[in-house]
Amino acid sequence: MPRDSSEQARERLSALAPADADDTTAARCVEQDASLIGRLLAAAGEQGHHGQAPGVIPADVGAALGLFEGLREQLDRLETQVVIEARRCGMDWRQIAQHQGLNSSQAASQRYQRLMTRLEEIRQGVR
Repeated sequence: MPRDSSEQARERLSALAPADADDTTAARCVEQDASLIGRLLAAAGEQGHHGQAPGVIPADVGAALGLFEGLREQLDRLETQVVIEARRCGMDWRQIAQHQGLNSSQAASQRYQRLMTRLEEIRQGVR
């Protein structure tokens, strides 16, 4: 999705009702983990630019790296749920592909199938 489209999507979705403060949905977890990773990178950048004593240690970086698999799983779940909602709303695979930045309806359908397979493997403990 081109940058302008992403900005338009953010603007459109920002108009929806805000989430509760105790929201523990997958989207909220992704937001929190991404924010924590951003804080780590900001702290690492600050210490690099100002020559300060190291504030970020290998254990901090390791903790951030440990968040990525969970983030990927949550993003896969969210994308799957949004595709299901798109189909429920009457969107065809061509329209879904266009919004995902894919070239064909077949690519969108195959992506959805890969996500579903991955999530099922995670559920079964295969991954």
